[in-house]
Amino acid sequence: MTDVMTDDLPTSESQPPEGGPRGEVAPEPSPPPSERSPPDDQPPENSAPKPGNKHWYVVKVQSGREESIKESIERRVKIEGLEDFFGQIIIPVERVVEMRGGKRVTRERKLYPGYLMVEAEYNDRILYLFRETSGVGDFVGGSLSHAPPPMADHEVERMLGRQGEQVPGISHGKPKFDRGDRVKVKDGTFAGMEGEVKELLEAKGLVRVELTIFGRPVPVELEYWQVEHS
Repeated sequence: MTDVMTDDLPTSESQPPEGGPRGEVAPEPSPPPSERSPPDDQPPENSAPKPGNKHWYVVKVQSGREESIKESIERRVKIEGLEDFFGQIIIPVERVVEMRGGKRVTRERKLYPGYLMVEAEYNDRILYLFRETSGVGDFVGGSLSHAPPPMADHEVERMLGRQGEQVPGISHGKPKFDRGDRVKVKDGTFAGMEGEVKELLEAKGLVRVELTIFGRPVPVELEYWQVEHS
């Protein structure tokens, strides 16, 4: 019987790996994106908001209840531990000095009846707190899908600078204008602004004028002498 020569036949140990030449190892496939580890410098998702981004906003509230609503909001902020996201609430007023019966009398008058100026960080927790407080309407300029614009710096400076300022009160018998007249404010916090006369409060010696403040019409009560025809 003739011997079979096997020296030239390939063996399983000498065969090259599939997919590459002899002596090379096929690379392992890359894992899918969902299984890849995030880079070390990538921030974690759903990170909680950090405090320190407070701005001033205007909030519509029930007129005549500004003080009690302010106290209620401040109380709830403390109870719910939201002090880091909250600054302060201001009810802008001016002090009117006038003569009554020969005596000098000082009284406070709200500059924006039905509105509060709030320093806070606008986020879901603050928004929920305000909306769940009785008598609170909404942040001026905001909606369910858009955050409200914060007050401009010059509006904030003007508000804080005139807070509690004294203005003289001069009694006049009859106003020189009627409902529907266009008037210009010549003195006080709103000097230079124009609006329409909505109501004459003769018993108080005041006129209610609708001015455009914070981008929306706001009724403001002024002394007769503070306005003139525009």
